[in-house]
Amino acid sequence: MSNHWLNISERELKRYVGRLDQLAGIQSYVLQDGKAWGSRCASVYTGSGLEFTVYLDRCMDISHARYKGIPLGWRSTPGDVAPFYYEPEGIRWLRSYFGGLLTTCGLTNVGPPCEKSELNGDGLPGRISNTPGEDVCIEKRWVNERYELVLRGKMRQSALFMENLVLEREIKTYLGANAIWIRDKVVNDGFRKSPFMILYHINIGWPVVSENAKVCIPAIKTVPRDEVGSMAPDPWYEITPPAEGYSERVYFHTLDNSLDETIIGIYQSHTTEEIERNFHGVYVKYSPKKLPKLVQWKMLGVGEYVIGLEPSNAGVLGRDETERRGEMDYLYPGEIRTFELEIGIIDDGVAESYFRSFVEHF
Repeated sequence: MSNHWLNISERELKRYVGRLDQLAGIQSYVLQDGKAWGSRCASVYTGSGLEFTVYLDRCMDISHARYKGIPLGWRSTPGDVAPFYYEPEGIRWLRSYFGGLLTTCGLTNVGPPCEKSELNGDGLPGRISNTPGEDVCIEKRWVNERYELVLRGKMRQSALFMENLVLEREIKTYLGANAIWIRDKVVNDGFRKSPFMILYHINIGWPVVSENAKVCIPAIKTVPRDEVGSMAPDPWYEITPPAEGYSERVYFHTLDNSLDETIIGIYQSHTTEEIERNFHGVYVKYSPKKLPKLVQWKMLGVGEYVIGLEPSNAGVLGRDETERRGEMDYLYPGEIRTFELEIGIIDDGVAESYFRSFVEHF
């Protein structure tokens, strides 16, 4: 059936439906099982086949995402975990890491636990991803003949005598859209200079990630984090089947940071039984000027089959090492930073042409 109705005007569309949530909308609810008990969530559906869940009590990150029933994000074994189960010590953050299409890391440490991060109660990638949203607002509205679906909220990371940082997030999509737009504003609401590290952990899983797909990153230079990556027989852009005993690999990509916008993604050059004919993968669009570090996480083990695309302002080496290298970013009292990301579907349109030409260069 054609989706021509997605382009009908507001007045004309209302002739066909009693409520617009027949086509697209946002449903909020509270999870009631296991370690997720008591968590607020909101599920968004656009009418195009794109559906995703915003975990309101976990930094308004995106836990589930599907397109026409096809999973987009990877899910870690702990699943959904309420923020009061957060364990900051060492690497125990992994016990509440649900993966998902998006996990936000920071705001004062990203990477391994270190002396300064442990003193401040930060574990592996910081604590913001376990911070519940405040002043959460859900809005469904017509703007210039487009039916928009919007979620807003604030996450505050603060402690007496330490940092006082506020992340204000807006997540937006609209009727008929195949993409999600995320706009973050980070404010130093205190009176002290604060280290500032933020990383967007975008986790793509099977069947988008498969041996029929490639990682597409317009890198000027790529450096493996360690010997595991440098000695790997397959390059960073290749995706192999799930393997026993696979060791995770991490790559640091250098992009053209003079650009206001770049596009990266996981691209399927041809369809498989698991992928619809006009669906070729997932893309991420963002500004390298604002997020100059790009980390790629390649974990293709059995039961742990995922590619992480991770734009960041400060990398993943941890607070101590980042400061030692003179690469730490700081937020001064009253300072504001904004970041925008677009996560969407690679279909048979312009995006598919871009990625197809990119893959031809491998």
